[in-house]
Amino acid sequence: MDALKLSIVIPVLDEAGNLERLLPGLRSMAPGAEVIVADGGSRDGTREVVASAGWPRLVGSRPGRARQMNAGAAAAGGDVLLFLHADTRMPEGFEAAIRAALVEPAMVGGRFDVAFDNPAPAFRMIAAFMNRRSRLSKISTGDQAIFVRRGAFEALGGYPDIPLMEDVELTRRLKRLGRLASLRLRVVTSARKWEREGVARTIVLMWTLRFLYCCGVRPERLHRWYYPGRPLPGAQASSPSPFQGEGRGEGGAVKPS
Repeated sequence: MDALKLSIVIPVLDEAGNLERLLPGLRSMAPGAEVIVADGGSRDGTREVVASAGWPRLVGSRPGRARQMNAGAAAAGGDVLLFLHADTRMPEGFEAAIRAALVEPAMVGGRFDVAFDNPAPAFRMIAAFMNRRSRLSKISTGDQAIFVRRGAFEALGGYPDIPLMEDVELTRRLKRLGRLASLRLRVVTSARKWEREGVARTIVLMWTLRFLYCCGVRPERLHRWYYPGRPLPGAQASSPSPFQGEGRGEGGAVKPS
């Protein structure tokens, strides 16, 4: 695994403040990793933050988390891809943990345990439940910092170009290719949506949307319920993945932020 290169892909849309806090830590903890910021059209100074840092690569994309992550992955040169939300902080030793997990050839990817930046007991309980559910099901959300071998990612055609549940769908498909690691190192992610909209309401909403997705409800409809009043990020069908046609691609999870 020592010869494998790690590329970190960060999809952003108006995340200047979070990037200012995130990038220095990545530089110090994983100085050899390639970092690609995939911007979906920010207007808040995000591009200036990346430019002032000097070392991450900036990739432009049409808006939509799946599209942006696919665009970043297509530009990446790494053998292993780590998809990281701008409001999520990686733990010390994360790069070594990924390398150790992928020593076994049957491991095609994995994720980290998660904690929230709010230390209240309710958020500790939610995180514990999320980690256990993911460990048992091997289905992960983007907040858990999903990593994947590049070959496996390309074989699936990248993230499906849907406006919600793209991470759930990716990990569901990855399970068919091989094993997925559940690392106990914890990333720390934002509790802002839970705080803004209420814990009970957010839990009910997230589980309802996942149930409806499993029942076949289209992600476009789920997006309207999860983000009321927010338009879909463009016409989904008109923006194919840059990995389509490279493998056997077919054709998200709810993001608590």
